[in-house]
Amino acid sequence: MPPDQALRRTTHLAVAAHQDDIEIMAANPILECYQRSDRWFTGVVVTDGRGSPRNGMYGRYSDEEMRLVRFKEQRKAAMIGEYAAQIMLDYPSKEVKGSSTLPVDDLATILKATRPQQVYTHNLADKHDTHVSVALKVIAALRSLPKDMRPQKLYGCEVWRGLDWMLDSDKVGFDLSGQENLQAALLGVFDSQISGGKRYDQASLARRKANATYFESHGLDITTGLSFGLDMTDLILDDGKEPLAFIQEFIQRFVQDVTDRLQRVS
Repeated sequence: MPPDQALRRTTHLAVAAHQDDIEIMAANPILECYQRSDRWFTGVVVTDGRGSPRNGMYGRYSDEEMRLVRFKEQRKAAMIGEYAAQIMLDYPSKEVKGSSTLPVDDLATILKATRPQQVYTHNLADKHDTHVSVALKVIAALRSLPKDMRPQKLYGCEVWRGLDWMLDSDKVGFDLSGQENLQAALLGVFDSQISGGKRYDQASLARRKANATYFESHGLDITTGLSFGLDMTDLILDDGKEPLAFIQEFIQRFVQDVTDRLQRVS
């Protein structure tokens, strides 16, 4: 299909820092769109994958060889998940973490071409600098658009820091009970990471099961898999709201919840 047509059908868009981040953090929208003719998922990977850790058969690979391997793996995931499109922006991490506006311009172009209803990216409390930088650039790109071109929802998702610490009332829960085989396949194609010593496949599936069980302390499990999201839509409704002040509101509610509980049971 011509690129403009493929992009135009997008309803759910995920923007991630690295190859495999999409499949870790955005499994829910991938599954929501899978085998649907009225919903389509598009993935965007911002960085080039050159700095990926490597071991085993990949230990001898140069940065350029690793870049090509990771691009191939990401394309395999897009085929398995039947994405509308997969875009690789191919930026070095240092450029994403720097002050360059080029990634923002590229993301704005993609947003105009896709006009998604929902956008998924990294959460602002993630502990990986590149992930947080990507989230900030997504917000900047969305804010550059007229308000009538912005998505209905913007979600921050779990990768390098889970969101189980948030108050239950603040969390968005994404049900991942179904199609565990597809979830495993999406994660399993990233052999350069798994064989290299990072079991993102096992860890991601285990986190989803742990979230499902530990979500409710006084009731039975209602899902077998759950991922958490942070609703960041306010940041594209109010351009004056600072991302730092926004995430601090959630952190302060967590602090207050811990304080209140200790004072109550002491």
